[in-house]
Amino acid sequence: MINVYSEIGPLKSVLLHRPGEELENLTPRNLRRLLFDDIPYLDVALKEHDAFADTLRKEGVEVLHLVDMVSEALDANPEVLPSFIKRFIDEADVKSEKLRQAIQRHLAKMKTADMVRKMIEGIRTTDIPSFEGHSIMDMLESEYPFYTDPMPNIIFQRDPFASIGRGVSLHRMNTATRQRETFLSEYMLSYHPRFKVKDLPHYYSRHEGDSLEGGDILVLNEKTLMVGISARTSPYAIEKLAKNLFDHEESFKTVLALNIPKTRAFMHLDTVLTQVDHGMFTVHPGILKDLRVFSLTKKHNHVHTEKLQGNLDDILATHLERPVELVHCGGDDVVASEREQWSDGANTLAIAPGKVITYSRNHVTNRLLRKKGVTVIEIPSSELSRGRGGPRCMSMPLERESLPNKSRNR
Repeated sequence: MINVYSEIGPLKSVLLHRPGEELENLTPRNLRRLLFDDIPYLDVALKEHDAFADTLRKEGVEVLHLVDMVSEALDANPEVLPSFIKRFIDEADVKSEKLRQAIQRHLAKMKTADMVRKMIEGIRTTDIPSFEGHSIMDMLESEYPFYTDPMPNIIFQRDPFASIGRGVSLHRMNTATRQRETFLSEYMLSYHPRFKVKDLPHYYSRHEGDSLEGGDILVLNEKTLMVGISARTSPYAIEKLAKNLFDHEESFKTVLALNIPKTRAFMHLDTVLTQVDHGMFTVHPGILKDLRVFSLTKKHNHVHTEKLQGNLDDILATHLERPVELVHCGGDDVVASEREQWSDGANTLAIAPGKVITYSRNHVTNRLLRKKGVTVIEIPSSELSRGRGGPRCMSMPLERESLPNKSRNR
């Protein structure tokens, strides 16, 4: 079941990926291509991620893990297993036919969960020692230690798809490295009994030509979606998403497209803006200068686009129908603001109105939120933060309780 009509409704169910050997398979040689700035220490990252999952469970949230969900989907539909393995090999861009056959045999003999885990970890050349290439391509591939690259970014389950209302958007990721992640989401959503028995609407396809990533999508309320025009999300994708959303029998009437700087630090909207309470958001002040916001609505069966005037808080207040307060990440201190935005101080995960999970290292922002009356639950993050994503980035809500039509004003 998917039910997400806000950013702050009490969180009932969430999808995570517990990091594994894919982090150990990061090297200085592949860091840039795999979109990491540093190599997290897996042992500590695991403890930190487990603390995150335990915190969610203590708050009454059902925690699901991607490997389990994909494995259960395949075990429930064993007839799709051959096509699943073939799709993985295709998406890993393995061209040598002999190597494709060797990888297929290697994966097919594994237990389902081990196979999914190995796909994420990356297949090393030493994993298939009996393979002897006979073509130029085979011999060239043997010079690189992986037959298929690891997927370390899959820890950020916010991006491959997004829960919107009672449906999902399945994304075309901006890079080939991350596009492989979404086929796992596709099989989970298509074949897991939790979703297969439902008529699950899809508002975007991973086979579209324009990139769209979940970190750019904020569900403000049952009528309004906000999407960042970022380095990872194309304005054309937002227009397609809006049209598909309006064409379904859903409650959403407006998509707000917010243009943000195209920098590594501001890779997604949720790295600079997240909602923490009914009328309160954390924001990095760097996006407030030269702000451009566009409103997409349905008129005469077409998507009508209008450039909005005004400050971000005024625009949000109009669509939320309540006063809005923006809490600056790092406060008014320029150094603290830049430092804590880099370590995801603005990337909060609301588990209820006025109750959020944050990284403990962002102490300035956390202190400001507490002064505003927000309950802040801190989790450790010395290694997780090296991946450039916070609690919201690491989680995909599947179900939130709906908010009352008239919630309290702060």
